[in-house]
Parts: sequence; structure tokens; C-alpha cells
Amino acid sequence: MSLEYPGDLKYLDTHEYVRLEGEIATIGITAFAVDQLGDIVFLELPEVGDAITKGETFGTVESVKAVEDLNSPITGTVIDRNEPLLDSPEQVADDPYGEGWLIKVRVNDPGDIDDALTADEYSAQVEG
Repeated sequence: MSLEYPGDLKYLDTHEYVRLEGEIATIGITAFAVDQLGDIVFLELPEVGDAITKGETFGTVESVKAVEDLNSPITGTVIDRNEPLLDSPEQVADDPYGEGWLIKVRVNDPGDIDDALTADEYSAQVEG
């Protein structure tokens, strides 16, 4: 099975991705995570204005198979969250790297993602 891992993103080994555009980071879960979870039935996301910290949990994703923590690749303040997904969490699977993003964060230090995986590194890790 071949899943997509866009080259402009950085990845965590816990299956979150981050797209950094200036001081704004868009965070979501990877196609691999969606595939492994199966049908997503519930999302818990932080509120706009909440602070999140690199390496710490910022929410959860629940599927018919499991409940998994969402881990932050960066430290910053939540400036937006994908409200439509809270009502229809299954839509994450339709476009995890586009319309399926979870939160947007104003980043304290863009260098936070320097140790994150590239698309090739992540792909090698999850697909062996």
C-alpha cells in the first residue's frame, strides 16, 4: 500500500504533521494515521487562544478501533481550529493534508520542527 506524504511537511513519529508558513503552523494527522485508525468518530481539539507545548498532548482522535493522543510538534498559541471537523470528524480521512487539518498555531520558535522527520524519513519509518 502506498500512502501520500507531501514533501513540504514535517512529520512526527507519532503520526502528526506540521506545515510551517512563516510563523503559522498547520497541524494535522498523516494519511498513515488515518489508515491505521479506521473510521474516525470523535475529535477533541484545543480552543482558540490555548497554548500548546512541543511534545505534549493537545487533543485526542477517537476511532472505532482506538483513542489516540494528538502530540504537538511545536510550541505556540492556537489561532484557529477546524470547527467543521468537530461535527464531522470522519472528514479527516477525505483530505488529511488539505481540508482535514486540525489546528493552526502561531509558533513561538520555528526551530521547534528542526528535529521532525522529512517526508522520505517518515515514509521509510511507517512503510518499512
